[in-house]
Amino acid sequence: MAKIDLNCDLGESFGAYTMGMDDKVIPLISSCNIACGYHASDPLVMQKTVAMAAQAGIGIGAHPGFPDLMGFGRRNMTVSPAEAAAYITYQLGALYAFAKSACVPLQHVKPHGALYNMAGKDYKLALAIAKAVQAFDPSLILMGLAGSESVKAAQDIGLPVAREVFADRAYMPDGSLVPRSREGAVIHDEEVAISRVVRMVKEHRVTAIDGTEIEIVPDSICVHGDNEKALTFVTQIRSALAAEGVEIAPLAEVVK
Repeated sequence: MAKIDLNCDLGESFGAYTMGMDDKVIPLISSCNIACGYHASDPLVMQKTVAMAAQAGIGIGAHPGFPDLMGFGRRNMTVSPAEAAAYITYQLGALYAFAKSACVPLQHVKPHGALYNMAGKDYKLALAIAKAVQAFDPSLILMGLAGSESVKAAQDIGLPVAREVFADRAYMPDGSLVPRSREGAVIHDEEVAISRVVRMVKEHRVTAIDGTEIEIVPDSICVHGDNEKALTFVTQIRSALAAEGVEIAPLAEVVK
């Protein structure tokens, strides 16, 4: 039976501000990406999210981003590759402390937001991130956009890598994600999202926002925790993939 990871960005609440439906989503996914304090989250939120993920037995990943709480890490920043690498190391260390305290391992690293998108197109930035992850723990899986420079950089240095696709995001003709500032960037129709996911997994193809057909090979499917339909998407994706004979499994079981 074919296997695919189903991941969600979680732990993005901050202080008195609550975001997402983490407690409801966690039992339905196989891996989670936990914010590390730069774009979202705080120590108590990180600790609580790690504990929930550990109890559910799902794969735990770090979700490091730019130091941009106000912009939720979705604003591009001008940083050197060395700075970006240090940001990654700093945030990995923070989440690792909570994972170690909970006696659970880190499974993967998925950069967040603007950092993720910039690294997807900038090989030097992608390589710096991959090397930072490898230096921290060479067994960690780096998650990057399928077909991106992030995937290429990880492959070039022998770091385990997972190719990610998005259930609730539209694609540009070059395989990158449509900027959130553009209409149609986020998909809210569950029927459209589910049919796209099944096609990506079974046929390795997706239709870009301009109608272009793109080849895409996924190891993991992402549903954003801040999408108001995250719970519906996750539930229906599981059902649709099961009907197609595809098993949902943690990333460590998909990427060998």
